[in-house]
Amino acid sequence: MTMTTETPNARWKDREFREFQFEIRAATLTEDEGGEEALYVEGYAVRFNETTVLWEYNDVQYKEKVAPTALAEADMSDVIFNYNHGGKVMARTRNKTLELKVDSKGLFIRARLDGTEEGRKLYEEIKGGYIDRMSYAYTTKETSYDSETRTRTVLRIKKVYDVSAVDIPAYDTTSISARSAFEVEIAEEEKAAAAAERRKKLLLKTYL
Repeated sequence: MTMTTETPNARWKDREFREFQFEIRAATLTEDEGGEEALYVEGYAVRFNETTVLWEYNDVQYKEKVAPTALAEADMSDVIFNYNHGGKVMARTRNKTLELKVDSKGLFIRARLDGTEEGRKLYEEIKGGYIDRMSYAYTTKETSYDSETRTRTVLRIKKVYDVSAVDIPAYDTTSISARSAFEVEIAEEEKAAAAAERRKKLLLKTYL
């Protein structure tokens, strides 16, 4: 399947991207009112309270989880479903081909893909198990950080932009935005480690 993907650009600079193993499946074929086959994929784009290792730096793992309240106030008025966060839009909440539902598990999605040629091809790729990952793009409103477990908790999401099928290896933007999310924490930890090392050297000099 040949699909175009966009290179990360300025319009994405404030967005975060998170990739998950595809908890998505090709639904059983049904027919709509016009007798056409309706092709659906459905599953969870976000799972609450599941801790994921997002970034490893200097042999230290930095993790993230999404709080059950994170999507309570999120703007999901116009979310799209596409491939690698780029290319043709295959489903959309605005025209009711993409359904989003927040439940106790997370963010459930159901996308109808038979409206475009690209969507039909992607449906077959998902059905065949060739595409098995998903990423969603969003901006945060509030987060917290546990320095002991090095876990970032997304408390409130401001806006969800898209839910995308992504290929393997991991989409580069996912790694870049994950690193960016922990930059402040990593910098603070490095500063504290450097200060501790200076104190240690000072103590050694004092007792020598």
